[in-house]
Amino acid sequence: MSSPPRKTPVLSTRVLLVCAAIGVATGVAGGIAGALTPLVIAAAAPLYGLVLGVHVLPGIIAQETLRLPLVAIITHLIAALVASAFAVAFAPRFLGTALLFGGIQELVAAATRYRAWGAWRFFISGGIIGVLVAVVVFFAAHLSVFPVWAQALYLVLSVFGPIAWTAVALWIGAGLRRAGVARPRSRG
Repeated sequence: MSSPPRKTPVLSTRVLLVCAAIGVATGVAGGIAGALTPLVIAAAAPLYGLVLGVHVLPGIIAQETLRLPLVAIITHLIAALVASAFAVAFAPRFLGTALLFGGIQELVAAATRYRAWGAWRFFISGGIIGVLVAVVVFFAAHLSVFPVWAQALYLVLSVFGPIAWTAVALWIGAGLRRAGVARPRSRG
């Protein structure tokens, strides 16, 4: 009598290794963005939304590549740890951003029961993150002291930043899928 076929776990070692690789690569980008943050805020605060938007990359790339539950949050946490090596002072912020952005990306995916992988779904999470970033940073950075044109520019770029980075992440994730990163290893 043969035993029933073993079901491959969703978070197999292969999936976790792909999340780790994406997390390391995007963590470097996040670390650079974190290191640039004080300069951007001091020299051109309205551009901060574009810089902060880079933090959508880990989850979107992981979800577009693997199309599985939990990969966004796992990849975000790995990216946050890597980014923290570049800017240790921002470690709590990186971890908080990872939980928030990854959580939003997972919730949007869960709302479709992890079955809808069209670009529209990713742009919804990017838009939610953009609006959240715009509101929170507007008050945290006291942007109300800037001229009205700078405030408007900030709001537009803060919403547009995560959406633009989402497009970049989808492009990278689609490339990884085409390269075969998401295909399960064949048993020979």
